[in-house]
Amino acid sequence: MTKSISCADAGKDCGWSTTAPSEEELMEKVTQHVIEKHKEIELNAESISSIKSLIKEI
Repeated sequence: MTKSISCADAGKDCGWSTTAPSEEELMEKVTQHVIEKHKEIELNAESISSIKSLIKEI
C-alpha cells in the first residue's frame, strides 16, 4: 500500500506532500524536504518518531 504524508498533517503552513511505496522511501523524501525547507526542525529520534506517526496509507 502506498504511504503518504504532508506538512499540513504536521500542522505546518506548507503545501508540500509526497507519496512513496514504502515507509523507508517516504522518510527519505521527508528528510530531504526538512533539510531544504524546515531548517528549524531538528531530525532526531523523537521528531522522526512523531513524523512517522503521521504517515497515512492510501
